[in-house]
Amino acid sequence: MKLHNLIRVGTNRPVRRRGRGQGSGLGGTAGRGHKGGKARSGYSPAPCCCGIPYYRRLPMRGFNNSIAPIRFVGINLNRLEELAADHATIDRDVLVETGIIKASEGLVKILGNGKLTKVIKVIADKFSVTAKQKIEAIGGSIVELISNE
Repeated sequence: MKLHNLIRVGTNRPVRRRGRGQGSGLGGTAGRGHKGGKARSGYSPAPCCCGIPYYRRLPMRGFNNSIAPIRFVGINLNRLEELAADHATIDRDVLVETGIIKASEGLVKILGNGKLTKVIKVIADKFSVTAKQKIEAIGGSIVELISNE
């Protein structure tokens, strides 16, 4: 076995020496063309500046009603337990009056975290399934202002 019989394995190609004279085939501009950003060292195009912007390259999907999003303020049952001593019926006005929510905040949703021991009537925009079960299990009643239909 001699050196001229050896076969190159893998991708170890010889390095092209650019900009080393016309005889190399890559002299002068070193294969970069004439002038401009792409001819300079250190240049790399920003991903958004490749001809067509991303928002036009990707297909439109779905619908986002961001003009008027419905925002809920979540209130757990343990907060209602604190109010149950003073109020038999708890609605938005009671929650604003006691400072639990602000008047400018969104719709009220009652969540099922915590334990409820007193029988109360709760009026809110929405209820979670566990909150409904816990309130009705102890004999309380709920009024849901936004239906699930």
